[in-house]
Amino acid sequence: MAAPTAYADRAGLVRQDVTFRGGGGLVLHGTVLSNGAPGPEPGIVLVGGSGSGPREEYRQEAEAFARAGITTFVYDKRTVGYSRLHTDFALLADDALAGVRLLRSRSGVNPRQVGLWGFSEGGWVAPLAASRSSDVAFVVTIGGPGYDPLRTQAWNLVTHLHHQGVGGPFRRTVAGPAAQFLASAGLFPEAGYDPLPELERLHRTPVLALWGDHDTQVPPQESARIFREALARAGNRHAVIAFVAGGAHNGHRTSDGFDRIGGPLFHGKRLGELAPRYAQTMTSWVQAVAAGHPPASSAAPAPRQVFATTPVPGHPWYAWLAPALLLLGFAAYPVSALLRRGPVLHPVRWLAGLGVLAVVATVACPIAVFAAGNGAAAPVVWGRPALWLVVQGLAVAVVLSACVSATALWRRRLAPSWAVWLRLAPVGLAAAGFVPWAVWWGVAA
Repeated sequence: MAAPTAYADRAGLVRQDVTFRGGGGLVLHGTVLSNGAPGPEPGIVLVGGSGSGPREEYRQEAEAFARAGITTFVYDKRTVGYSRLHTDFALLADDALAGVRLLRSRSGVNPRQVGLWGFSEGGWVAPLAASRSSDVAFVVTIGGPGYDPLRTQAWNLVTHLHHQGVGGPFRRTVAGPAAQFLASAGLFPEAGYDPLPELERLHRTPVLALWGDHDTQVPPQESARIFREALARAGNRHAVIAFVAGGAHNGHRTSDGFDRIGGPLFHGKRLGELAPRYAQTMTSWVQAVAAGHPPASSAAPAPRQVFATTPVPGHPWYAWLAPALLLLGFAAYPVSALLRRGPVLHPVRWLAGLGVLAVVATVACPIAVFAAGNGAAAPVVWGRPALWLVVQGLAVAVVLSACVSATALWRRRLAPSWAVWLRLAPVGLAAAGFVPWAVWWGVAA
């Protein structure tokens, strides 16, 4: 469903706003850009990264392709069926393929030369879409992850925490127990999605896989190796692996991967202008493919990574059940005090209250880094987030309260009745279990 009018912008590009139906029949909105030449031209559909992804975020890339004679379609990402807690790569791939069909149906576009460009999360989605349809003539990725989303995000956060001055113990908590908790509780969408099977199906589709040499969100060295090896196993003879000099995760200019140089503002943040030769590398490659001369497979030397990724351990049931049981154990004493008459020991009451706070804070602090980004770690004190110091203080208070409670019970020599022991057993077991659990979560480090 195309809008009735096209218009020329100040840059001399022809734009046409369109609506189309993506996966599940959802109506989406986008813009087709071209240089106005009669064609037939190759076409490319831009698949954005994670988050809301309005088309304006990719305006610089869209205009660069269009100026080079490649009709470009960029669309607003869906907000229905996509959120922080729900992501369906298959549905996003359906949206991308709907965009491919739209471009293939347009006059002035060579229907046999329409491909996909995927950025970051789009580096999972674009190969998936291409593996499911022979309509996709080629794939370009920038910042495409080679690992599953959870391992990739853990590396991203650890890298940014290190840049903020956060030490190794808390970084290990984020990449280890916190990541396990999110996955086992079902709070991290597509946590274990494996991109390898889809890459290995691209045996005939030319691929240009790029990473900024200062990528701090996706491990460029490891991801490039995974792409290269997977495409080689597929027998793909036209897979080019390259790096953008002076490029950040999105291929835009940066000095170190954490800043952006020049370019427009987007939601209050600077996007950075396109890194030198980034656009030329992509457009010349697409033009060569469209001309029937896809470049032969090659791999440029990879930049150094500050950190290697570490696999997130399995997602065992105890990752979420252990803190749940600790909370129940600590909370049982004050609840039982409301339901039954009998002596209430103030040291045990303090132990129960501090235990509940300590368990909640231990889980919440590193999880906040996943939810709000690495900025949730600020301010940093002694190589730790200030809130993590509070968590460690609570843990010490729990241990001290347990000792005080045990001493008070011994001095009072309570009658060994079932009622008394049933009230004390849950909080006692929780206090005993809290220590190894807190050590596992890195609270003692």
